[in-house]
Order: sequence, then C-alpha cells, then structure tokens
Amino acid sequence: MAQIRIENVRKDFGAFNAVKSSTFTIEDGEFFMLLGPSGCGKTTTLRMMAGLELPTSGEIFIDGEEVGQKPASQRDIAFVFQMFALYPHMNVGKNISYPLISQGMPKAQVKAKVAEIAEILGISDILNRPVGGLSGGDRQRVALGRAIVRDPKAFLMDEPLGALDAEFRERMSEELRALHDRMGATTVYVTHDQLEAMQMGDKIVVMNHGVIEQFGVPQEIYDWPATKFVAEFIGSPPMNFLEFNGTVGTGAEHVQLGEARIAIPRQLGGESGALTLGVRPEHVYLNDAAPYRGEVVATEYLGTTQIVTLKTEHGQIKARIPSNVIVKEGERTGLDLDARTLSLFDATTGHALRSEANQEVLNHG
Repeated sequence: MAQIRIENVRKDFGAFNAVKSSTFTIEDGEFFMLLGPSGCGKTTTLRMMAGLELPTSGEIFIDGEEVGQKPASQRDIAFVFQMFALYPHMNVGKNISYPLISQGMPKAQVKAKVAEIAEILGISDILNRPVGGLSGGDRQRVALGRAIVRDPKAFLMDEPLGALDAEFRERMSEELRALHDRMGATTVYVTHDQLEAMQMGDKIVVMNHGVIEQFGVPQEIYDWPATKFVAEFIGSPPMNFLEFNGTVGTGAEHVQLGEARIAIPRQLGGESGALTLGVRPEHVYLNDAAPYRGEVVATEYLGTTQIVTLKTEHGQIKARIPSNVIVKEGERTGLDLDARTLSLFDATTGHALRSEANQEVLNHG
C-alpha cells in the first residue's frame, strides 16, 4: 500500500474552476474520506488521483512517485464505481478474476486468489452465479472483489454504496471498514453522506465549491469546525447559529447576547463586528433560571431523545434533550449553552475565530 500526496492541485474545465489548489496527504493504510455536497470537486479530485482526469496544475504523488500526468494504467490503483460496472456476460468468479487473467497470471494462481478473495467477502457460494440476478449488496461485493484481487497500491471508491437502500448501506459500511482494517489498505472514499464519513473515516477532507474547507480527524471536525459551512454540513441536526454584533478580544471569556452574558472558551476571539455564535444541539440545556431566554416553537420525538426548537432574539436554536422532559409549544424557558463546546465565526467570511489550529486547517484550502 502507499501514501498519496496532493500538492497544489488545480483542475479547470474551460473557464470553470472545479478544484482550487488543493493540498493534503493520505497516509499509508488510512481510510480517507472526501466529503461534500454535489459539485464540490470531490469526485474530480478522486478522478485526478486515479488518472481518469489530468490536473491543470499541481502534483500527485503515489508511493513517492509523481504520477500527475500519467494515465490510469500506470498508477497501480483500483477504482470502485457507484454503479458497480460489472461485466454482465460473466459470472461472479470470472468478474473477479478478469484483472488477473488480463495480466497473464497462471490459471492455478488465479483460481487460488479468487477463492481467497471470495472467502474474505463472504461470496464463495455464488462464484458460479451470473451477476445479473444478484442483490445490490452482493453486486457491490463482487465489484470490491474485482478491485482488491490484484493487491493495488490504493483503492479509490466513488460513492460505492450510493445505489443501495438504507439497510444495505449501513451493513456494507461496516463490512467495508472491517475489510479495510483486515487488509491495511490505503483507501480513498468519496461521499456526500456526512454520517458515512464520520462512521468510517480515519481522516476527512470537507470540500465546497472546489475549496478544502477543513482537513482532520472526524472528532476534530465535528467539535471544532473551521468554517460555518462545515458546522452546517456536519451534524444532524446541524450546529445552531446565533447572530450578534460585538467585540470579542483575544482571551475573552464571555460574549453579550442581549441581556445575557454567555461564557466562551478562552482560545476564541480577536474580532469585532458581525459575529456568529455556534453551538451543537446536544450542548443546549433547558434551565428556567438561565438568563438567556427562548420560546418553544416545535418538538420532534426521536425515541430516547427529542429535538426542541426555540425562538430567540438572535435566531432559532435546537436543543437535543431526553424525551422524558416535558415541554410545551409556546412556553418560554432559559437556555444554558455549554461554554466548553462553543464556536465563534466571523459572520462575513464564515471562518471560525480560533487562531492557531483553525488557520492551519484553513491553509489547506
């Protein structure tokens, strides 16, 4: 397996700039997620790694070798597509063995290798079946088998579970991660599903309009989003935003929201003007004695928890609280915000006010 390094890679399609000077490193053996909405540049980035698109500028290194202008056939990678791309006239075993036969491997070795991969994927009993009658989950396993059978340097996957229903997606997500851990493979995985990315990824790049908004481990991205876009895109429900005008000096311990004084982490600050306070729903608590007030406008029952939506003078806010807490629409209550978890954003640029770590991740864009 191999490290993949992307340095100042840019991709233009005519006058349209699809990827804007991206830089990041995928370490050997990582399960790496490229996450973002449709049209953000994540699939284009993956295709440039694969050699299906050539970068307009910048360099791509796989296992230390610069491959940016080399065709896909010279990169020793395996690509798994969303729509499986199986050969319909071949059975399962022949689909898996095709890359090895194309390389001229002896038949006995091919048979042994296919049997080994089929055992890993749990499809030994369907090797002689045609692919046309298989379930979506089995078809995806066959596509994975064809990719991993020749031990490439890296696996590149473009939303491979996108065509499956919710139950199969969850099951295959677990299987993919377990397969990755077993093989120690370098895997790059494109998705628009933030839950999938958080569940499977060792590292995540979040992209938007061709720009890397943040690069880091899932917990860091969730707890300390570098931009408002990341804060909105990651989390269900997403982060709450309360808009206000004020000055927050470096090392400040509070911000003023109306009549209420809200504690914030000391590492935030250094800005004045239009600002946005961000807080996750699970860090909002109903406390009638708290000075910051809101009016309940809706509740959503989720089993063990409920989502309560409240209207405040600085915008709506959602709280995730236990389902046995009784709240009624129209009642007013106090809101406690967990000071250790709050984020502050410049309302104009959308960048988080968190100097050192935040600037480091922003510089990747």
